[in-house]
Amino acid sequence: MLGRFMSGSVRNLEREYNCTVRLLDDTEYTCTIQRDAKGQYLFDLLCHHLNLLEKDYFGIRYVDPDKQRHWLEVTKSIVKQMKSQPPFTMCLRVKFYPPDPAALREEITRYLVFLQLKRDLYHGRLLCKTSDAAMLAAHILQAEIGDYDPGKHPEGYSSKFQFFPKHSEKLERRIAEIHKTELIGQTPETSERNFLQKAQMLETYGVDPHPCKDVSGNPAFLAFTPFGFVVLQGNRRVHFLKWNEVTKLKFEGKTFHIYANQKEDRKIILTYFAPTPEACKHLWKCGVENQAFYKLEKSSQVRTVSSSNLFFKGSRFRYSGRVAKEVMEHSARIKREPPEIHRSGLVPSRSCPSITHGPRLSSVPRTRRRAVHISIMEGLESLRDSAHSTPVRSVSHGESFMPRSRSQVTDTSEGVAVISDEAYNPSDSVLPTPVADHSMELAVSRQINGAPCSIEEERESEAGTPMRGEGGDFDVDGRCAKDGAAEGSAFSEVEQVNKFVLSVLRLLLVTIGLLFVLLLLLIILTESDLDIAFLSDIRQTPEFEQFHYEYFCPLRQWFACKLRWVGGLLIDK
Repeated sequence: MLGRFMSGSVRNLEREYNCTVRLLDDTEYTCTIQRDAKGQYLFDLLCHHLNLLEKDYFGIRYVDPDKQRHWLEVTKSIVKQMKSQPPFTMCLRVKFYPPDPAALREEITRYLVFLQLKRDLYHGRLLCKTSDAAMLAAHILQAEIGDYDPGKHPEGYSSKFQFFPKHSEKLERRIAEIHKTELIGQTPETSERNFLQKAQMLETYGVDPHPCKDVSGNPAFLAFTPFGFVVLQGNRRVHFLKWNEVTKLKFEGKTFHIYANQKEDRKIILTYFAPTPEACKHLWKCGVENQAFYKLEKSSQVRTVSSSNLFFKGSRFRYSGRVAKEVMEHSARIKREPPEIHRSGLVPSRSCPSITHGPRLSSVPRTRRRAVHISIMEGLESLRDSAHSTPVRSVSHGESFMPRSRSQVTDTSEGVAVISDEAYNPSDSVLPTPVADHSMELAVSRQINGAPCSIEEERESEAGTPMRGEGGDFDVDGRCAKDGAAEGSAFSEVEQVNKFVLSVLRLLLVTIGLLFVLLLLLIILTESDLDIAFLSDIRQTPEFEQFHYEYFCPLRQWFACKLRWVGGLLIDK
């Protein structure tokens, strides 16, 4: 009896797995999950821990053993989705950026989105001009250390914190000046709301970039925002398609297609190549989810989509959850006392010690080894925040995208973009998109698919967008961009030929399969004695009887004669 009890206990233990979720402030939430637990269970657990009701904007992200990112699907088993061995490690991130983050109903939701955008700024995904960057950084400073106090904040105090991957001393002085003079008296909530309003106006707000190459082999970043589909190349937005213009998203292998209808019935197809088939499928699923979330009026309008038009082929996927309009309607009905917010990051000014000269600190919190441990029974108890994806680096107006030293950065003008030229560090931003090393190097901005962007919104916002440099058509390694384009063109031709051959073979297989099915159905109709209503009805039709006696019976006799003749030859031998 004891042995039976112990074996049962071991089996129960094997059905439980440790799971750690890194939050937006880099604290860690640890729990145990059952083997058959679905993603919705873990997500609800985190939202309850955070006291978060406007939870539809967030998601759980993880990386498989091949370094490919995924969003945890709430309708599927967690264990089946995680291809790695336990314990499982994931992170909570903003999955769908609110179209107007400052208008979110609850302060706790705005605070979590603020943490995400602060990370986007720090890791080079939220591009902006120097003037905008100074204001954003000053709002972060005000939210986290409060009003300027000469006794606590010595000269150069703003330089001790890293708001961007790299910036100049002139920018540091401008941040301190704004913080000292323009933001006095603002509460953390007010500063965070002002930060959100400023960030929302930037072109790269909500961008989670996916590295790809265009048909000419030039590096590009594809992204989905609350307002539509975006292509960034050379840190310049070269394509923007509103969600109501995008008609279809499709992928095949590493090839990703975007179909769109623009004004005056102008149809366009954009084609890009992802680093791996897995990365392309992830890109496609992200696009399907974002389009459903932002475009549809009701979740009941969501349909299952396929990655291809061919029969019996391709991936099928259906977005599950509420859409943006339903989320906002739900938020309007929230009536409760605002939950307490435990802000992380820098120490508030009222208790902040004097800042001494030392190593530069990041305003984005680093991973701390503090974790909240809960059991499966204690489950629903508390939560907090986390980071994002691959950075997009910026280029200054009038300059080519070339690495610059600190001394060169110091002399930049006020209109220069400020995002880093440094290599991306996965330890800074958790779960980067896996790409080949060369694809991370952004070449000088070029036209996508050989055609310039004709979107009106592109021209309206060019003043705030980093422009292409004047230093010639050379990429980061000093090689001529024309050589890269020629190589990319040859690569594209091979891809097109392979794609055509595969399509023809697939069509032949489908045709043969259909013919086999029709032949099998014909034999069942003519030769079997199955007494099934619909078969009897078909047999009794005049057309079928004529076909049977005039064509099928003579053909059957001919085949039988040939088989007897072949059999006789074999016997004689």
